[in-house]
Amino acid sequence: MATTTPSIETALGLYRKMLLIRGFEDRVQSLFLRGEVYGTTHLYSGQEAVAVGFASVLRDGDRVACTYRGHGHLLAMGTDPEALLAELVGRETGINGGRAGSMNVVDPEHGVLGCYGIVGGSIAAATGAALSLRGTGSVAVAYFGDGATNQAYFFECLNFAKVLDLPVVFVCENNGYGEYTPYEAVTPGGIVPRAAVFELRTTEVDGMDVLAVRAAAAEVVERVRAGGGPEFVEARTYRFVGHSRSDPGKYRPEGELDRWRERDPLVVAAALLRDELEAPAGEIDRAEAEVEAELERIQEAALAAPFPEDVAIPEFNER
Repeated sequence: MATTTPSIETALGLYRKMLLIRGFEDRVQSLFLRGEVYGTTHLYSGQEAVAVGFASVLRDGDRVACTYRGHGHLLAMGTDPEALLAELVGRETGINGGRAGSMNVVDPEHGVLGCYGIVGGSIAAATGAALSLRGTGSVAVAYFGDGATNQAYFFECLNFAKVLDLPVVFVCENNGYGEYTPYEAVTPGGIVPRAAVFELRTTEVDGMDVLAVRAAAAEVVERVRAGGGPEFVEARTYRFVGHSRSDPGKYRPEGELDRWRERDPLVVAAALLRDELEAPAGEIDRAEAEVEAELERIQEAALAAPFPEDVAIPEFNER
């Protein structure tokens, strides 16, 4: 997929958003280890280019459905990071009043139908939303992992969407693993051919390059918006962390993580800004410093917010 070189301002905006997501997830992990985050959590670190690239071409009226690894999707769509962090630490000022936790956040104001703990649940939610979007020029986007392509939701919803030519984009974030299992070990024939069976137009994209994702998303979304029917995108990406809080990722082959880190979405975007767009080094440094300062403020505000009065707060050893 060819990419269009953006302006420095646009590229910096995409870089800032990915910095926000990465820094946010780093703080979530730190707070979790301190016992401040309730329940479990699944980090989006490494996959930022997918959510940011797609969100950059969506508009008011579009809807997205996310996975339980949904913090990045929410922030990419414009969810207030302070309200999101407050939600994760169970505060009253959270986006859902401190009751949704990490895996079940909903933000209708920014088009987010929800984050779904059930594998493949986002596919069904976006397909349902697409029913109500027919004829409006708006689209629904379903984000899901490679493991979801083995769920019944996947086959039933792709079939349903194609039969009715629904305005929905199915985005598989293939990070290489279904929890702890390499996707190749449990997905014979690959992922794209499964969508092609239903005669959906398919696109494969480098999910570590935000500009490649943005370019692919722009073309796909434009066709779907114009009434072309559902489409399928496989974004090859990688998570830099374990599946969830209890996963050290020891199942990864030696050297694999290091190789993928060479394609870190932040590294790729920063290189573009420096080498191709010739952005002043000060602009990149300023973006990084400003995002870090914002995250520090957000963390302080979230932790200072009150707990809901009607929610019992468990001791750390009960979490």
